[in-house]
Amino acid sequence: MHAYRTHHCGALRDTDVGTEVRLSGWVHKKRDHGDLVFVDLRDHYGITQIVTEVDGPVFAVIEELRSESVVTITGKVVARAAEAVNPNLPTGMIEVRAIDAVVQSHAHDLPLPVAAEADYPEDIRLRYRFLDLRRERIHANIMLRSNVIASIRRRMVDQGFTEFQTPILTASSPEGARDYLVPSRVHPGKFYALPQAPQMFKQLLMVAGFDRYFQIAPCFRDEDARADRSPGEFYQLDFEMSFVTQEDVFQAIEPVLHGVFEEFADWQGKGRSVSARPFRRIPFRESMLKYGSDKPDLRNPIEIADVTDHFHGSGFGIFASLVESGSVIRAIPAPGAGAGSRKFFDDMNNWARGEGYSGLGYINIKDGVPGGPIAKNHGEEATAKLVAALGLGDNDGVFFAAGKEAQAARLAGLARTRVGEALGLIDKSRFEFCWIVDFPMFEADEETGKIDFSHNPFSMPQGEMEALETKDPLDILAYQYDIVCNGVELSSGAIRNHKPEIMYKAFEIAGYSREDVDTNFAGMINAFKCGAPPHGGSAPGIDRIVMLLADEPNLREVVLFPMNQRAEDLMMGAPSTVSMKQLRELHIRTVDGPTNG
Repeated sequence: MHAYRTHHCGALRDTDVGTEVRLSGWVHKKRDHGDLVFVDLRDHYGITQIVTEVDGPVFAVIEELRSESVVTITGKVVARAAEAVNPNLPTGMIEVRAIDAVVQSHAHDLPLPVAAEADYPEDIRLRYRFLDLRRERIHANIMLRSNVIASIRRRMVDQGFTEFQTPILTASSPEGARDYLVPSRVHPGKFYALPQAPQMFKQLLMVAGFDRYFQIAPCFRDEDARADRSPGEFYQLDFEMSFVTQEDVFQAIEPVLHGVFEEFADWQGKGRSVSARPFRRIPFRESMLKYGSDKPDLRNPIEIADVTDHFHGSGFGIFASLVESGSVIRAIPAPGAGAGSRKFFDDMNNWARGEGYSGLGYINIKDGVPGGPIAKNHGEEATAKLVAALGLGDNDGVFFAAGKEAQAARLAGLARTRVGEALGLIDKSRFEFCWIVDFPMFEADEETGKIDFSHNPFSMPQGEMEALETKDPLDILAYQYDIVCNGVELSSGAIRNHKPEIMYKAFEIAGYSREDVDTNFAGMINAFKCGAPPHGGSAPGIDRIVMLLADEPNLREVVLFPMNQRAEDLMMGAPSTVSMKQLRELHIRTVDGPTNG
């Protein structure tokens, strides 16, 4: 018999009754029933119930065991009594009557219990992450993550992609987020940077002729944490393709994402559906108008409408004057809200003020009669036309966001989400995908009017050189696209600008000289001068994919060893000070700076 186990703790069934077995694991729970003691023994695979009598050969050993001690049990598999069967456990038909027990490791007092699923403060969970990872929910999430990555790899290979590994130590980039820098010992005063993404390397792979690349790539960015963004590092499905159009990219990655989400949609019996292929293509401007966001949650049926024209010369003076000064009015329907109390409308207005806006106007329709200050002052006939244009019913409501276009769109988008959640309109049993396409190539700074890139400076403009030379920069669209699921942006991507002259011209419009491009992007521009294929790609975030599938609100719940909000690893004590000897070897002297505390 093996020294530690003949079976794992999730393996035994009623067909094993009468067999002598050996199991090893952690003491999950212990229950003393007077003449019998029960132990739930847990390992990576599951739980098996162990039982011993008070006069049994292992009682003395088991009685002393604390939770989370590691023990090896030898015993005989017996059938449980009918009333003791546990249908919630795969091993619930049997138990193991112990005849020998060997303690492999005694557990001391625990800083957090493993058997309980109650939440604990973040600092405790992260400091003792090795215990947190033993808990059923988080353990299952990490296994889901592993299985999702394995599925993605299989599907990418099936789509004709080849996996390559790109460098971790590279050069600092002047674009994008803040780099993590690594000092060089052999080149005093010089630094490597950890890659924010393998962007340039994957494009250079296309120039090198490899055609279809992918990688489960680690990326490093020194930026603040958010619920959907880990501080420090994250992983993405990085891919790039040669000789492709934008539609070719969509056709290659949609089967991968759709297949993975379908494969795990019923994880833990959640029974969710996945939107059909092809995924919807929504132009950026349409998305900002209808949803007030470039990452819309399509599970929410509410669509925003522009009603600016309805308030020209309106009796509702506030909106009329705003429209005359160039502002816009956006309407956010609230189906069924009119049948409730006015408190809902007042709460929404107060919420908008709490978000830093002047408020939300509204009309509440009760039994077919529009009410509220806007309806009263806008006029009965004008209000009826507005209600009809919006297709509102006899007990609906509608909110209004007013202001400059970008501001009104932003408030309308936030209000759409809040109304959808408050009224229970968002179907949590669906994964709704869409592509956001036709992003503007350039944007103007609201204060200075300066033209700059709006999304990705290395994208191919639609119309190429002719568009750059003949169009207003703010009218030029780019072959840029985002893939969005349930309001979460999984990635941005683009068909790349592979022609040096077009790249020089695009950067010139944004205020960069030819010398700036040659200096800051020397590797890429020089490569393109040696013959580059048309190419494009994207990089869906692995952490965000798993977060959606696990139905978790925070990336921390699907990452093995995450940092806290201040980018600290409480378990390993990073970042930490280093010795003077190490600093001398790196030719570095530290200086006092402002503290974060």
